[in-house]
Amino acid sequence: MNIRTATDSTQSLNGTADILRFKARTDAVCAVALAHAADVDTSARFPAEAMAMLKEQHLMGIFVPAELGGEGATMSEAAEICYALGRACGSAGMIYAMHLVKVACIVNHGLGIQWQEDVLRRLHTEQLLFASSTTEGMGGGNVRSSAAAIVADGSRITLDRDASVISYGAYADGLVTTARRAGGSDSSDQVLVVFMKEDYVMELTGGWDTLGMRGTCSTGFRLKASGLPEQVLPVPYDRIHAQTMTPAAHLLWSSVWAGIAAAAVQKAELFVRKAMRGSNGQTPPAAPRLGEAKSKLRQLRGLLEVSINRYEAAHDDQRAWSSLDYQTALAMTKVDASELAVDAVMASYRACGLAGYRNDGEVSIGRHLRDILSSPIMINNDRITASMAGAVLMSGVPQTIRT
Repeated sequence: MNIRTATDSTQSLNGTADILRFKARTDAVCAVALAHAADVDTSARFPAEAMAMLKEQHLMGIFVPAELGGEGATMSEAAEICYALGRACGSAGMIYAMHLVKVACIVNHGLGIQWQEDVLRRLHTEQLLFASSTTEGMGGGNVRSSAAAIVADGSRITLDRDASVISYGAYADGLVTTARRAGGSDSSDQVLVVFMKEDYVMELTGGWDTLGMRGTCSTGFRLKASGLPEQVLPVPYDRIHAQTMTPAAHLLWSSVWAGIAAAAVQKAELFVRKAMRGSNGQTPPAAPRLGEAKSKLRQLRGLLEVSINRYEAAHDDQRAWSSLDYQTALAMTKVDASELAVDAVMASYRACGLAGYRNDGEVSIGRHLRDILSSPIMINNDRITASMAGAVLMSGVPQTIRT
């Protein structure tokens, strides 16, 4: 699958003329998401209105291939939608991004399996929402280790999982989860499984009272599921992780963070323009901070454009996507994007000063700042850099320029 890229510096990822084929539908969703974003944050509630509009605008199944009735969207198109949603409501944008990551895994690795293709058709027709369950117990953010195993039970399979986080799990129509292949398998011998809502029950085990991203409702659950063997994707999870899960997550999450940063920069621009009008056109003290914020946002947008192009070029080339250089570049995209996004929002916040610090003004940046602070710890940057350092240290030194 080839999961294509589209305005002022805060309007799109690449800053070119708006050519996004999903623009009108995305704008409709963003208008609703923005209208409810403050209440979603304050109440720490699921962004039901935005998600309902995503379904109404038929944006949940954009990755579904045309041969299965879908629209066959590219990764860059999906990233643009995530960017726009991030500008409107960080929680709604992140939920949509996580959903699309799961759909990308099914599309890339489930085609040819009747059950999986039927799910994709159903996704497009019914506009389903898929939750993500990749962390459990004491494993934290180590998605390459699973404790719970798939158990063969006659003609069916079962899974009993202590999921420390299932983002928006109580509101989803199904979920995609990692698990050990079987009871005797190593923790790293994993599979990815698709369960529909009718296949499982969940018992709440934890709450979600957080600094930001409050509307993602990423609570803990005890998950008990039962299904058919065909619900297990046939490709080993290590390949899914390298080829689709990690790249899609890093690119789409980062697009949401870029959108949050763009929203903050837009407020800083508004503040500085008003300050200039009040000082007879003289440059206000906040101008340098605005310049810094816009510079960080430009760097972030450029990074994402390069990374999305790299993904699309390498996706169907196993030698390319499995290379250490590619995997390191995609992993560091997440690290660099999250740091740039935090820097852009913080510079915008300092440009606005007290007006940005307040929660009751038109240039308040509190929600954007709290939401963006989640970005370095979603799969912790320290974990990623340590893992990349280990891989690089164990690799050989290239003997030639061309490989």
